[in-house]
Amino acid sequence: MLKKEDSLDEDDLVMSQDVKKENPLQFKFRAKFYPEDVAEELIQDITLRLFYLQVKNSILSDEIYCPPETSVLLASYAVQARHGDFMKATHNSGFLANDRLLPQRVMDQHKMSRDEWEQSITTWWNEHKGMLRLEDAMMEYLRIAQDLEMYGVNYFEIRNKKGTELWLGVDALGLNIYEKDDKLTPKIGFPWSEIRNISFNDRKFIIKPIDKKAPDFVFFAPRVRINKRILALCMGNHELYMRRRKPDTIDVQQMKAQAREEKIAKQQQREKLQLEIAARERAEKKQQEYEERLRTMQEEMEKRQQDLAEAQDMIRRLEEQLKQLQAAKEELEARQNELQSMMERLEESKNMEAAERAKLEEEIRTKQEEVMRIQTEVEQKDEETRRLQEEVEEARRKQDEVKQALLAATTTPQHHHVQENEHDEDDEVVNGDVSRDLATDDNIIDPVEERRTLAERNERLHDQLKALKQDLAQSRDETKETAMDKIHRENVRQGRDKYKTLREIRKGNTKRRVDQFENM
Repeated sequence: MLKKEDSLDEDDLVMSQDVKKENPLQFKFRAKFYPEDVAEELIQDITLRLFYLQVKNSILSDEIYCPPETSVLLASYAVQARHGDFMKATHNSGFLANDRLLPQRVMDQHKMSRDEWEQSITTWWNEHKGMLRLEDAMMEYLRIAQDLEMYGVNYFEIRNKKGTELWLGVDALGLNIYEKDDKLTPKIGFPWSEIRNISFNDRKFIIKPIDKKAPDFVFFAPRVRINKRILALCMGNHELYMRRRKPDTIDVQQMKAQAREEKIAKQQQREKLQLEIAARERAEKKQQEYEERLRTMQEEMEKRQQDLAEAQDMIRRLEEQLKQLQAAKEELEARQNELQSMMERLEESKNMEAAERAKLEEEIRTKQEEVMRIQTEVEQKDEETRRLQEEVEEARRKQDEVKQALLAATTTPQHHHVQENEHDEDDEVVNGDVSRDLATDDNIIDPVEERRTLAERNERLHDQLKALKQDLAQSRDETKETAMDKIHRENVRQGRDKYKTLREIRKGNTKRRVDQFENM
């Protein structure tokens, strides 16, 4: 396994170089030189994806220190880059259980279960919904990550002439000197635009400033091969630093033009897909509305059928009542005829004996009472019949309504048909001197002067990090705090960030900063 600062020379055999002799050999393919601005320099998507994976791995393994709140926000972008938009129906609890999303340090420092971490990350993941391309999430991840203090810095153990152990940091913007116990806060800085020559002899490394009045910047590395790596990194970063401040070559211009065209084409394709998804969602919504309406109509049909059954039962009862009424009327008529016959007999029997006459009169009275009783019953039944007839008419009216409702239920209106296209839119190792002159340009202005972190420039990102910090503070276990955490917290308390610190340590002339280094 190559060490973090090791790299292979493509001109030499692998086994002749300083690698761990193991079988099989393990290699990590990494970018050697980091861009100053990822948004400007990562042109092709494949470059973006590979560089994103490298930076993410460095953050998760704590090679690059990342504070907890930023770690959670970056994790949410990593999930967006891998899984796309958050979908509640698909991305259930435990969906991220097998994803490596946070540095172990961050998880150890907070009293939160894995489910709680997942919920926190998912909350912020949902904030990124609508990103048209997965590469957009990767780019946003890198735009935030490039503001981390250790991003893109290669650290080397060195000593000054006094023998003080220090760190030399080499990155895209220049050289920085760090105290041994603090890799986050550089103390002295030299931009590439101030350096005209770099060289080493054995373990001694010499940097000559453009300012002829300033002494050489001299330090000592533990081994010659370390100086070789420092020299190679300095040359490469310096060359890229100067190249960035010149017009793009034809090749780069063509690459950028091609990348723009591909990006536009992919964006159009993604937008078309989004339109298709939106159209399908609308169609599904219409389908759901139709199904809901159908359920409602079925319920209404069942109710109407019940009403119909009640009406039919009422009609049967009325028919029975009519039969009874007719029978009562017939009985009344028979009794009336009998009474009439008796009255005639009475009239004809005036000469009857008194006893017979009295008996007949009593029978007549009885018949009259019976006729009156039957007549009263007939009148009652007649009244009930009229009432039932009214109920029958109402029942028949309801029966007609039920039939009309059943007919309507079996005919779907045109505007309720779900169509697939509804609302569719077009949518080496040497011991002698090794020296290299570096190109210079007096007109170059140190880019750090105007550089600001993304959080400082973007209010929404600033508010997101602030809210995350407040949320995590409730579960923070201060006993698990590392030295890096303490240094970072103090830097934040004093209002420092990466670029404010770089501007501060580059103040004054080169001579003063070289003298400061010698006195450390």
